[in-house]
Formats: sequence, C-alpha cells, structure tokens
Amino acid sequence: MSWMDIYRQKATDPAAAVSRVKSGERIYLGGGAGVPQVLVKALVERADSLKDVEITHMLHFGEAPYVEAKYAKSFRHNAVFIGANVRKSVQEGRSDFTPVFLGEIPYLFKHNVLPLDYAFVQLSPPDEHGFCSFGAEVGCTKPAAESAKYVIAEINQRTPRTLGDSFMHVRDIDVIVETDYPLPEAPQGGGTPAHAKIGQIIAERIPNGATLQMGIGSIPDAVLKNLGSHRDLGIHTEMFSDGVVDLIEAGIVNGAKKTLHPGKVVVGFLFGTQRLYNFVSDNPIIEMHPTEYVNDPFIIAQNDYMYSINSALEVDLTGQVAADSVGTSFYSGVGGQMDFVRGASRSKGGKPIIALPATAKGGEISRIVATLKTGTGITTTRSDGATIVTEYGAADLFGKTIRQRAQMLINIAAPQFREELTKQAKELHYL
Repeated sequence: MSWMDIYRQKATDPAAAVSRVKSGERIYLGGGAGVPQVLVKALVERADSLKDVEITHMLHFGEAPYVEAKYAKSFRHNAVFIGANVRKSVQEGRSDFTPVFLGEIPYLFKHNVLPLDYAFVQLSPPDEHGFCSFGAEVGCTKPAAESAKYVIAEINQRTPRTLGDSFMHVRDIDVIVETDYPLPEAPQGGGTPAHAKIGQIIAERIPNGATLQMGIGSIPDAVLKNLGSHRDLGIHTEMFSDGVVDLIEAGIVNGAKKTLHPGKVVVGFLFGTQRLYNFVSDNPIIEMHPTEYVNDPFIIAQNDYMYSINSALEVDLTGQVAADSVGTSFYSGVGGQMDFVRGASRSKGGKPIIALPATAKGGEISRIVATLKTGTGITTTRSDGATIVTEYGAADLFGKTIRQRAQMLINIAAPQFREELTKQAKELHYL
C-alpha cells in the first residue's frame, strides 16, 4: 500500500480524532509555534466526558483553555516550562510544574518518567516520499511523538518544511486531521534604551567567528542589531527569531568558522513572524534537531568560541542568578539556560553571558540585589561564574572572590541603588 493510500485511511475530522482519548490518560501537546490548535479545541469540547486527563507541554504560543478553572475536573496541566498562557494557573495551584533542563525533557518521555499515551502534534504536508516535517517546533515535540503510544497529527498547509532531524513518516502517524491556518507570530522590536545599551555592550564582547545562542525578546534583538560589522558568525541555539534572518541575508551569519556543523544554523524551535517561517522552509542552512542534541552541554561545547546569552529576573551580589521564579512564585522554567551556560563555559574561547536591565517597575526596584527573596530558585549557580551585563556595564565573575563580585555587581547596578547595596554588602561581610 502506498503512503498516499495510508494517508487517506488515517485522515478524519477533529472530533473523531480526539474521541479515542480516555479519562486518566496523558497527552503531550506540540509546543512553540507548533501547537495543534484545532485538536486542542476539539479536546476541550469533550471536557464533560473526560476526567483527570493530564496535558503536558513546554512553552507554547497560543490559547490554553484547558487550564481554566471550569475544566479542573476534566484536565490537569503539567508544565515542563511555564509560559504566559498557563502562569496564572500554575501560581494558583491549578496546574503542576515539573522543573527540568530543556535538554533533558526528551528523556522524560523516552524513558517513561512521564509516559505518554498521546502526542498531539502539528506537521507539514508530506513530501513525495511521505515524510512530514515538524516545522517550527522540533525540540521536544519530535521526541514526544516518537515516545507516545499514539500520534494524532494536524497536517497544516502553512507549517514550514524545516530540514534536519525533523521528520516523521505518514506510516508512523495514527490519526491525521487536515488543517489550514497561520502559525502564531511575534512582532519584533519594542525594546527600551536600557535594552539597546545592553545589546551594544554584549555585541562589543563577541569576537568574529563566534557561535551564538540567544532566544527571543528585547535583549536578543538588541544584540543582533549591533552585530552588523561582525564576520563569520555561527548559530547553535535552542530557538531564534527574525533578527537572525537579517544577519544570514547580510552574510554575517554564515557558520564559516563553526567547529560543529559548519555552515549550518542549528536550532530546536522557531518563533517569529511569517517572514521567518517563509525563510526557514526548505532552507538548507537551517538544521533543526531535538533538544536532547541541541541543548546537550557536551555537544554545545564542541563549538569553539561559543557565546551563550540568556536573561534573568534577579542576580545577587555573590553571582546567583534567578531566572525562573520570584520568591516562591514560579514564573517560567529552567529552560536551556544552564545547558548553554555549562556548554559555553567548556567551549574553547567560549563565554556564558547573563543579561538583565538594572531595574524593574519603572526604576523602583533594583534587579541587582544583596540577597535573593526567600524561596527563589537558583537557575545559574554562583560557581558557574557567568558574565553579568546590565545597561551600566559588564561584570565577569569567573574566578572572582565574593568581595570582588559584590563590588563589580554594585558597579553595574543602577546608580540610585549602589549606596544601599554597598551598605548591605558590608553588613553581610562581603565588603
């Protein structure tokens, strides 16, 4: 039987596709820009007939109706990374949170730590050989689909056909639902003068020929805008957005000096505008891989001059970085920060960078603090010795004493908080 005949046999409507889900089962939803929106809607419409169905996923961009209080008996959400669409539910205790490094999420599925009954995924239309691409989200979704008992796939006409380790054959899909809707988009820009200055400071520290990891947001955008005079840059990152496209088209990112996958942009998932999705489709410079590969520190470290750029909520005067919680309130997740901090630290000529504006709430609060709030989780430890960057400068903490660190971090705090931070540092016997 040809793959086309198999495809036609497996195709059905959304309601029929989700009708096989039973109470007490666990579903993984494709993440990032690849959330299967039609399947989610059909599943929620079945809420009255279901009880204790666990829905797990990483960060994804789209609505998450299953976390609403009215569905509490039908669905229980388990976040392996907390996005804005589920944050309130997690903080109110209606959703669970599983802290885990992004690079180790596939292990949860493959080794039955979190055994999956279903993977709901979004795929591109099949090529002439019957292979569908996972499109904008390969990182955790492909391992989940390979581990689940059943795969229910939306074949979305607008999903880009990305290359790399990013394919699933029609034969390996259990149920197919044909869809046609645009992927969610994230417009670029909107940064503050502080973000612009941080981008400038970081860009000045990046050498020609470096390989970069950065995500999405105002700081990565600001860094990318300041790399116009660089040469032969590479990309090995869990995700990227439109700003990288500009540098590829300008010939600045070409991977010519990469020591791992030269000439390729290695990435786990993508999120940006339609321009990005058009650019990556069938583009041989883009190589998508699961996060167990992209985020493996031993793989990352094989890139010489690996520079990782990550953000934080707070940094204390000893160099402890908080990026996933504010006190006891969970905000996001560990994500890939530590994967890349460790990988960049072990790279020849590499450097891990943590960047954050010096203040929050319109300048009312310092994000360089004497001590972190009670209950705050440590994302990057003080022993990792990352370089901390604010709009007031950079503090390279590696190999520095607590006394040296405290003074360096006070120097890059907002000026209005330096006197109080100095007083607190003396009381703590740091200075």
